[in-house]
Amino acid sequence: MSEDAIATLRDDDYLGPLVEAHGPLTIEPADDFYRRFVVSILRQQVSMASAAATRERLFEAVDPTPAAMLATDEATLREAGLSRQKARYVRTVATAFEERGWSTEFFADMDDDEARAELTDVTGVGEWTANMQLLFSLGRADVFPVGDLGIRKGMETLFDADLTRPAMVERAERWRPYRSYASLYLWRVGEDITESVAEVVEG
Repeated sequence: MSEDAIATLRDDDYLGPLVEAHGPLTIEPADDFYRRFVVSILRQQVSMASAAATRERLFEAVDPTPAAMLATDEATLREAGLSRQKARYVRTVATAFEERGWSTEFFADMDDDEARAELTDVTGVGEWTANMQLLFSLGRADVFPVGDLGIRKGMETLFDADLTRPAMVERAERWRPYRSYASLYLWRVGEDITESVAEVVEG
């Protein structure tokens, strides 16, 4: 699928130059689903630098596994830099992994909408976080996270226009069924966005 996606986007008038500049980009399911999920939670509404610093402190204090997170008291999570709200979120998500059996296999037979509904049924998982899991944890090929700031910046730069979210979604239809791959290139329109996506991928 990756080869088909790259070949298709290489022929696109807008993304073609980005494909040539950055080469083939791939999407694969995460090796560690819960760890990747925690990184997404840490990135909610904060800068990349802040999220990275908190991630380092947290993963030094606690193994990023659902069982370890549930066994850790809130004070330890707060000392690592998590807000009270995010301390709650990493634990509610850990509970979902433990009690609902979340895993890449659990979501394998769900389509994107079904998976998104399951994910957002848990406190702390909004649309942006769910889309990050679909794209970076589950490796889905056709996710377009229009709520992401980097995507919006990339779209506005690429199309040289001040676009509404519905307009972005409409323009992104040209990249279906490879909008996840298109998103990887949109994140690379600007250097700051490249650092942002690297933080997600490497987290």
